[in-house]
Amino acid sequence: MLGLLIPLLTTVPLFTVDAQAQPAAPRQLRRELPPQKPQVTMNAWTVGLAGGLLEGAPIRLAAEIARVVDDGDKLHVLPVVTRGPTENVNSLLYLRGIDAAIINSDVLEEYRSQVPDIQQRLAFVLNLFPSELHIFVRPEIQSLSDLAGKKVNFNNLGTAAAYSGPLIFSRLGLDVEKTFIPHQVALEQMRKGEMAAVVFITSKPVDAFVRGRWEPGFKFLPVPYDRRFEDFYLPASLEATEYPNLIKQGERVTTIAVPTALVAFNFPTKSNRYERLARFVEYLFSRIDKLQQPGFDQKWKTINLAATVPGLTRFPAAQAWLDREPRAAANPSQ
Repeated sequence: MLGLLIPLLTTVPLFTVDAQAQPAAPRQLRRELPPQKPQVTMNAWTVGLAGGLLEGAPIRLAAEIARVVDDGDKLHVLPVVTRGPTENVNSLLYLRGIDAAIINSDVLEEYRSQVPDIQQRLAFVLNLFPSELHIFVRPEIQSLSDLAGKKVNFNNLGTAAAYSGPLIFSRLGLDVEKTFIPHQVALEQMRKGEMAAVVFITSKPVDAFVRGRWEPGFKFLPVPYDRRFEDFYLPASLEATEYPNLIKQGERVTTIAVPTALVAFNFPTKSNRYERLARFVEYLFSRIDKLQQPGFDQKWKTINLAATVPGLTRFPAAQAWLDREPRAAANPSQ
C-alpha cells in the first residue's frame, strides 16, 4: 500500500505545494476608505457670501458669482440675503459661516472706533462698481446750502443711501430733516412740494430719472470731490447721455461715488478658510469673462480686476493671481 502512495505523492505539481506553503493571501489588499459624510463634503469647499437686501443689486451680483464659480464639491458659493451692504461688515466679522461680503467702502467709517484694526481684518477681492451720489432737488433749490433745514429723503433703512447719504451730508456740513421712506413715495411728495430732495446712491443711470417726466427746474446738484472724501470715495459725474431729460447736452454734473466692493475676512494663509477663499478667487478671476456675457448684469462689463478700493488692501490670493496674470490686470474688460 505504501508503495502505491509514493508514486502518487511524487506526481503532485510543485506549484501546488509552494502555494500551500505560503501564508494565506488577504482577501482585500487595500481597504477602501468609507465615503465622507455629506456634511463634510458640503462644508469643505463652501464659501458663505453675504449679499444684501433681496431687492438690491449686491445680492443679484452675489448670485451671479455663485453661478459662474460653482464646481460641485470642489467649490460652492452660498449667497446670503442680509439687511444690506452696510450691515454686511457685521456679518463678516461675527456671523458664522460668512467668509466674504459685498460692502460699500465708507461703512468702514463706523468701525474705526469699534474695531480699530478693521482695515487689517478685512481685505478687498474686487472693486465691483461705483454707486454714484444723486442729489435730486426741486426747482427752488439752487445749491447744497439751500437744503439746510429742509426735508430730504434717504430711502429705506438698510440701503446704501440710508447709510452713506447722512454720512456724506455730515461731511458737507449740511443739517437737514432726514426721512427714510421708499423713494417712490418721496418722489411723489417732491412733485407736490412736500419734499425738497431725494438722495440716491446707486449705479447710474437710475430708471426713475431716465423714464420719469419732470417739470422744468428739477435737477441734480453738483457735489465737489475734495479732501473730505479722499479716504473712502471716488470722483464721479452724471452725464447728459445718461439723463437727457435732466442734463443739457454737453454738460455734466460733478459728484462722488461710493465703491461697492467684494471683500473677504483676512484669515491666516495656512488655514482651511483661507484656502477656500483662495480657490474662490482663482475661479472668479479666471472666469470673469463668463460674467461679461449676455444674461448677466451689465456692470460686469466695466469690471477692472486691478482696480483698488480706498481704505483697504487687496486680499493676498487676489494679489498673487494678478501678479501671475499681468495681462489680465492691465485689461479692464478682459
